[in-house]
Amino acid sequence: VQTVESGGGSVQAGRSLRLSCAASGYTYSSYCMGWFRQTPGKEREGVAAIAPDGRTTYADSVEGRFTISQDNAKNTLYLQMNSLKPEDTAMYYCAAGPGLLGPACGYYVLHRRRSDDFAYWGQGTQVTVSS
Repeated sequence: VQTVESGGGSVQAGRSLRLSCAASGYTYSSYCMGWFRQTPGKEREGVAAIAPDGRTTYADSVEGRFTISQDNAKNTLYLQMNSLKPEDTAMYYCAAGPGLLGPACGYYVLHRRRSDDFAYWGQGTQVTVSS
């Protein structure tokens, strides 16, 4: 089982990035999937979730700017990030939660704080946004 995030980089505020999370050994569409971010000294936060039924949920801080999606054929999760802000600077991770549907998936991703509440963490990809 392996999860590999990619697509991070350094950009100026207002620009866009698309993060990818490729999985092997398990199938995304069976899980409540989430994107998370963390900066040094701060607690990790969930920013976006997609449930097995396709329902998406976003943290208030990224609502309207970020879009989570998945390509089931490629077993890959994406996070399209537009209108980036310096406060979006963080290491970004994806991980799998239990197969919760609809709003329950979103609540789980945005509110659970323990690493072992999720499985298949990748190594992360760094996003740096300069003003």
